[in-house]
Amino acid sequence: MSCATCTPSGACHKRRRRILSCLCMILDDVPHILDNIVKLKFRLSDMIEPDFGLLDHLLSLEVLTRREYEKVCAGDKAKYERSGAMLDLLVSEDQSKKLLKALQRTGQQHVVNYITQEGGQLYS
Repeated sequence: MSCATCTPSGACHKRRRRILSCLCMILDDVPHILDNIVKLKFRLSDMIEPDFGLLDHLLSLEVLTRREYEKVCAGDKAKYERSGAMLDLLVSEDQSKKLLKALQRTGQQHVVNYITQEGGQLYS
């Protein structure tokens, strides 16, 4: 398993770089990411940390426009309200995949796992 930025043997010079660059392979195996996000929105709004870089990444990836960015950040909203407002703006699979990349880049791999595993499984 390797992608364009990996060496021919599939190993990158830095593990983090390989993880970030190979995320595209993982996303190709997960259909309907947007459907998962919509289904899990209530829980995701509590899990996602919108501050400390996530919204900036979404702006740079052109998932959010400057106006949408400011709308999410406007006022004295709680963290879950900002996250929920940001999730409400996602309208395409492409935007959803970019969200997963941004989440991973901001240290929120657990949220990526939660989305790609459709909320996980309950064990009894």
